[in-house]
Amino acid sequence: MTPEEGRALFPVLQRLAYLNAGTFGPLARLTAEALEGQLRVDVGQGRFGKEYFERVLDLRKQARALLGAFVGAEPEQVALTGSTTDGCNIVLAGLDLTPEDEVVTTTEEHFGLLGPVHASGARVIAVAPDPESILAAVTPRTRLLALSQALWTTGRVLPIRELREQTGVPVLVDGAQSVGAIPVDAAGFDFLTISGQKWLCGPDSTGALVVADPERLRVARPSYFSQTAYEPTGGFEPAGGAARFDPGWLSSAVLAGLLAALELRPDWAFERAAEQAARCRELLGPLVEVVPGDATLVAFRHEDAASLVERLAAEGVVVREIPKTGLVRASCGWWTNEDDLRRLAAAIAA
Repeated sequence: MTPEEGRALFPVLQRLAYLNAGTFGPLARLTAEALEGQLRVDVGQGRFGKEYFERVLDLRKQARALLGAFVGAEPEQVALTGSTTDGCNIVLAGLDLTPEDEVVTTTEEHFGLLGPVHASGARVIAVAPDPESILAAVTPRTRLLALSQALWTTGRVLPIRELREQTGVPVLVDGAQSVGAIPVDAAGFDFLTISGQKWLCGPDSTGALVVADPERLRVARPSYFSQTAYEPTGGFEPAGGAARFDPGWLSSAVLAGLLAALELRPDWAFERAAEQAARCRELLGPLVEVVPGDATLVAFRHEDAASLVERLAAEGVVVREIPKTGLVRASCGWWTNEDDLRRLAAAIAA
């Protein structure tokens, strides 16, 4: 598949310079067809009986395997969630933190991570998003580092594995802006969250949580998938592996769409996305103050970010504002082309 053929998979790109995969990736026609096809099966055959449930369980098994392989994890280490926030909540609830414990995070995290960190009951230490500040904040009371691999504000990539090795403290990695955008290897991460609808271009409300050692995390929010047997009192035998953390049901259509999205990605996706992000920075450099970043997010400053985003949208260029920062963020994927980037630059210049 060539870049032109890959781009043709996404109908929205025929009309818009779509640079917002950091929020929602574009949906491919094949993904929509998989969703629709599975819905038609459910409409015709009904959602009941052994055959139906075995079909859905097989889709879950396939999704677990594909998502795990994508980040170098075993299927048994993967829980299927509805979002990265789901994964953060599962981990923070299962660690049984107290006010005597500390969680070190940064001042540029998304609330999808910060909210669960705050609700954990631990003391939250928020520092500047640089390795030196993070290392300096670690004390004997630190139970967890809760960090984005790629910051949602600027795309800056943090050296998570090195921080884990230097501190010896478990890490919860928010992979919302990294998994699918840049190569990610879950080895050395205690917990990694994955968003299905962003850079993986899957349907809404899909995602995963990779747990390196499922036996070391308590099931604090059990669903029916958490058990293999249970008592009338509610006591239960945990399911094997990270499946015990699955927070609930995902429809067969959503699972089929996610599988289709994962399977259509070309081998050259990461290289192409990095090239397009670099080209975006090159084109915008003479026009605005581009903030340094390492991933496929390109952020720049503007005195009226909200108005600029609104004006660009009216001109068919889709980016987003990062609230309270004065930043505008463009997301460059493997489907992005030169025309998209030139439309962005021309609209800003105007």
